[in-house]
Amino acid sequence: MADVTTALAPTLTAADRCDRCGARAYVRARFCSGGELLFCAHHGREHLPKLQDLSTDIQDETDLLTRTPIGVDVDAH
Repeated sequence: MADVTTALAPTLTAADRCDRCGARAYVRARFCSGGELLFCAHHGREHLPKLQDLSTDIQDETDLLTRTPIGVDVDAH
């Protein structure tokens, strides 16, 4: 079974794109063979069950989608 973690390096960047649709990647699946697949949050969730069976590591950074950027006043209207 795959290790799902956010601690793997390097961090995914805006240049990393989903292998399925081309959107920004937030999930990286690494395989024993040395290959990897990148997925957006949507396709990462869709394929996660199968990826967990096939991958050695899954890097999930989808939490970045719900974080409030530094310096943003969420109470300002």
